[in-house]
Amino acid sequence: MPLNADAESWLRLTLVPGATDDALRKLLVAHGSPQAVLDASHAALKKTVSASVAAAVADGAPEDYVQTALRWLGEEHNHLVTLADGAYPASLLQLADAPPVLYVKGHSELLNQPGIAIVGSRHATPQGIATARAFALALSDAGLVVISGLALGIDAAAHEGGLDGRSSSVAVVGTGLDIVYPARNRELAHRMADAGALVSEFPLGMPALAANFPRRNRIISGMAQACLVVEAALQSGSLITARLANEQGKDVFAIPGSIHSALSKGCHALIKQGAKLVDTVHDILEELHIATSAPVAAARDSEAHPLLSVMGYDPCDVDTLAARSGLPAAEVAVLITRFELDGSIAPLPGGRYQRTR
Repeated sequence: MPLNADAESWLRLTLVPGATDDALRKLLVAHGSPQAVLDASHAALKKTVSASVAAAVADGAPEDYVQTALRWLGEEHNHLVTLADGAYPASLLQLADAPPVLYVKGHSELLNQPGIAIVGSRHATPQGIATARAFALALSDAGLVVISGLALGIDAAAHEGGLDGRSSSVAVVGTGLDIVYPARNRELAHRMADAGALVSEFPLGMPALAANFPRRNRIISGMAQACLVVEAALQSGSLITARLANEQGKDVFAIPGSIHSALSKGCHALIKQGAKLVDTVHDILEELHIATSAPVAAARDSEAHPLLSVMGYDPCDVDTLAARSGLPAAEVAVLITRFELDGSIAPLPGGRYQRTR
């Protein structure tokens, strides 16, 4: 389906090389509409922006860029959402640096549904991945779209849980939507396009540049009512998202972990700074004043196998488990194999294991 003239003028203006979002916002304020900006003379444009940007706008976007984008937008379920559209996320309008346009693949109506950002480490533990997926599923069932960044680890687990729930999931990415990054999440990205949505402020063809990922975090937090950090090291990019959420006046939640785990230190730092410690989904729903009758499943140690009870949730090896449980090491090894098969535990490097639920 071809774009209408107004949407195409937004596309052409935002594809001008060298025209920053800040410059485009100034031009739009000065001239009133994208088409008016495109029709303005070089002299008129120079009154608002630098001579180089004015020259670039006067020259227009490269036609091959425009035609590539138009072909992509002509495909089913691909959208260009502009600042002037009702489909533009209302919460993003509060940002001083709201992107002029968003490329969307999938269900654009999800952009204005109540949502929660779930973020964390790319190098997550099996327990962290299981926790992120479980929280995302429960929050999605409670009516919140799960928003994350399509990275490996916690992001991917959050998307999977959100998709499995009734409210689905939105991925905000740091590349053009014709590129899947990381490639290992290609199947997940296709599932997101079918049942959720992929969102980018970057034009088609934009590669995975390091600077673009922290930038997209403001959109992840900006679209959400709150932000949940599952696992994060002290230098994690997830803490950027949490900081932005806090600056935007959003609730920040963090799941605590072992004091010995580097992936818990970021969450513990957030809690020290005022983030709300959560260990159940109900903690989040109560804080957000969301009522739900859906039961939230929770593992109970009293119902677990004794070996799982003594294992706890910290990584440990066979000998440690044998010492804690009083069982022979050979019997512990057999039980570990059984629990691996049913997903109760997961293997870690160095012959260690960790409980996942």
